[in-house]
Amino acid sequence: MRCSHTASRAVRTYSPQGEVAETLTKHGIAVLRFDFTGLGASEGEFANTNFTSNVGDLVAAADYMREHLAAPKILIGHSLGGAAVLAAAPQIDEIEAVCTIGAPADPGHVAENFKRDIERIDAEGEADVTLGGRPFRIKKQFLDDIREQKLTKNLGKLGKALLIFHSPIDEVVGINNAQKIFVAAKHPKSFVSLDNANHLLSKRADAAYVANVIASWVSRYLEGSERSL
Repeated sequence: MRCSHTASRAVRTYSPQGEVAETLTKHGIAVLRFDFTGLGASEGEFANTNFTSNVGDLVAAADYMREHLAAPKILIGHSLGGAAVLAAAPQIDEIEAVCTIGAPADPGHVAENFKRDIERIDAEGEADVTLGGRPFRIKKQFLDDIREQKLTKNLGKLGKALLIFHSPIDEVVGINNAQKIFVAAKHPKSFVSLDNANHLLSKRADAAYVANVIASWVSRYLEGSERSL
């Protein structure tokens, strides 16, 4: 089955997630790709979301696929989405493998990007911050939620094959996060260094490399089953 919910070629602009999805479809792996609420092309207000709701979105997407297409076998997440797929995977029985790209070991790490505003958010309940050059409204409930997450403590119970991608020069989510995830998880687990890549995978070649490695690595876990993501 070959399908990918990506922008059409006529209006397509480069995005690392889109490149990964399109390259995977060329390998015969069906892809459902979506942005979390209020991000990218998704509607809604980011301010009303948190890490827990993001994990819930992933589980809901898997439920939809199970009912209307086929249950997903792989979860792939970039940045905070990588932490979200690690949290969601144990809740989706059919998942065989999980891939993270530049993921933080602790969802609370995202707060480092607006640490100067944390005191104001705690005091006033919300504040406008800038992340990756874009404005976002962050509410106290978002901070409270990520502070409560204990991701690495639960990774030993993941029960899925794990592939970790991370750049040693990532200035947004340091390489030490990949080490923490790798050490906390049990085998089978693998690590791939994205030499010279930045956190956003701004170079098309880096995103294509990630997808090609995923397609090769995951084949051993999808043998005898429909290849879907």
